[in-house]
Amino acid sequence: MGKTRTYYISPQIVWDSYRQVKANKGSAGIDDITIADFERNLGSNLYSIWNRMASGSYFPLAVKREEIPKSDGGTRILGIPTITDRIAQTVVKMHLEGELEKTFHPDSYGYRPKRSAHMALATTLKRCWQHDWVIDLDIKGFFDNIPHDLMMKAVKHHTQEKWILCYIERWLTAAMQTNTGELIQRTKGTPQGGVMTPRTQKVTLNLNAK
Repeated sequence: MGKTRTYYISPQIVWDSYRQVKANKGSAGIDDITIADFERNLGSNLYSIWNRMASGSYFPLAVKREEIPKSDGGTRILGIPTITDRIAQTVVKMHLEGELEKTFHPDSYGYRPKRSAHMALATTLKRCWQHDWVIDLDIKGFFDNIPHDLMMKAVKHHTQEKWILCYIERWLTAAMQTNTGELIQRTKGTPQGGVMTPRTQKVTLNLNAK
């Protein structure tokens, strides 16, 4: 690990990211490698992630397309990254999260550390005793249609780290693979299912609200 690298990324944060991904118990991506498979050669696999990210040679695989039925009869499209890509995404999340936490409204609960849906429900219940009205808003197709240039503009508002910007852009444009093996190239949107998807989307919404 004494070699000169393009970017400084601590090996420890790669290890910590792996532990978070393991705790979340996610499914395999297009390579069909599970956490158990990954752990059979754990040291080498983690070193490979660190080495590729630190040298700038890390490129994600396509995400695995999964269709989840919705209550209204439609489907929600998920894009499941590989275990390797989820660990790499968690590395970036851990670098960004502390800075981004400072920017969110106190009533923002989604995908934030030490916050949960139960906390949001508790706040809602309290507010119901204070107000006689509720506003319910939703941005239709936000995950599927957000422009990549707007997403990157929002991320650049919060960090100038070249390796973070480089890898987020690569995740945004990674192809999606169907169960028949067809690769779908993506020019907009960010599929639900990845570690970074909700974080970058919330950053975009937060910037636009200012």
